[in-house]
Amino acid sequence: MKAVRFHEFGSSEVLRYENVDRPVPGAGQVLVRMAATSFNPVDDHIRAGALAEMIPIELPYVPGIDLAGTVEELGAGVTGFQAGDQVVAMLPLDSAGGAAEYVAVPAESLAPAPRTIALADAAALPLTGLAAWQTAFELAEVKSGQSVLVNGAGGGVGSLVVQLAVDAGAKVTAVDGEQHGERLRGYGAHQVFGPLELAAGPAAVGGPFDVVVNHVRVSPDELAQLTSYVADSGVAVSTAGPVPEDPARGVRSANLFVRPDGTQLAELVGKVDAGTVRIHVAAHRLVADLAAVHADAGAGRLPGKTVVLAP
Repeated sequence: MKAVRFHEFGSSEVLRYENVDRPVPGAGQVLVRMAATSFNPVDDHIRAGALAEMIPIELPYVPGIDLAGTVEELGAGVTGFQAGDQVVAMLPLDSAGGAAEYVAVPAESLAPAPRTIALADAAALPLTGLAAWQTAFELAEVKSGQSVLVNGAGGGVGSLVVQLAVDAGAKVTAVDGEQHGERLRGYGAHQVFGPLELAAGPAAVGGPFDVVVNHVRVSPDELAQLTSYVADSGVAVSTAGPVPEDPARGVRSANLFVRPDGTQLAELVGKVDAGTVRIHVAAHRLVADLAAVHADAGAGRLPGKTVVLAP
């Protein structure tokens, strides 16, 4: 079969489109014929070797953490799926494998694919959706009536956090570039602001807030300023470095390390099919062009969430 792999860490030039052996599903695994994966910023970090200590991988490595495809074969002991089922999954970060024709995936990571969108577009959901779910409900414990600030709300994870928080009954303030404003209002954000002027203080954007979610890479000093945006007994969750806690005010902080979870993913799929969560796909590219996708991402040329179509 065809796949993209890298045999050493480095720039996008280390990615090779080549022939590899088709995987055989082991016990507890499902072989999936891929429809698409998608590009996530962590793909770039893994390929470059920046996460080698945190996420040890075996080379050669097939990138692509998201999966959307069709069940081809079941490994021993797998129940609940059958050949021909359309499925989605987040693949384990240390093994990945989405940029290929076939992938052997742990059955517990799988969920039925959404019925209301194209199968390929469903590849935009798993990692970003699980990151948003785990941020909103495990770490931040968002509840109805709370105020929530999402900094970097226009990105793949941020836009889903906005929608999940709105669906949970929270009052959401979304912060990002003006090009995302109309879409974020469409997601139900109560207020939409341009990039934060942190020195202006929380009152400038209607804060402080019960929950602050940060997806914007800023300096440690700027992360420290975000603490003041959290109300007493509130929480800050960040994917871009830790926001300092303030024990005197009961302000706690948490950092996300997303993990596969088929049960949570099935909940997200249900919300997509119900229309309460929408997936925004900015572009479609071919897996044979994955090196160019990585290069474009590194140069800031990707227009947004990019689905990568299987061979």
